[in-house]
Amino acid sequence: MRPCSVGPAPAALVDPGDPSGPRVRDDMTVEVALAVMASARVGCLLVCDEDDQHTDSVTEAQLAVVRDGSAYTDRVRVRDVLDLRRTPGALALSC
Repeated sequence: MRPCSVGPAPAALVDPGDPSGPRVRDDMTVEVALAVMASARVGCLLVCDEDDQHTDSVTEAQLAVVRDGSAYTDRVRVRDVLDLRRTPGALALSC
């Protein structure tokens, strides 16, 4: 994998191979994940399973697209964003 891209705001790159970057579980809400990104000043988060093993990554842009969508509620989880990304044509952004 390659480092995640970042938005126009100053942000650090997160290397998915680096275990010291910000990590979240897929059951975290989109709002909380965005708050973690803002706090850590990164454009991408590593997604981990219950054994704290890196399984995926998600970008701020991917979360923002879902949050700004008409179907968004405060119950949408990071796993929902990952599922959308895996559906062909559903979300054209990837990390």
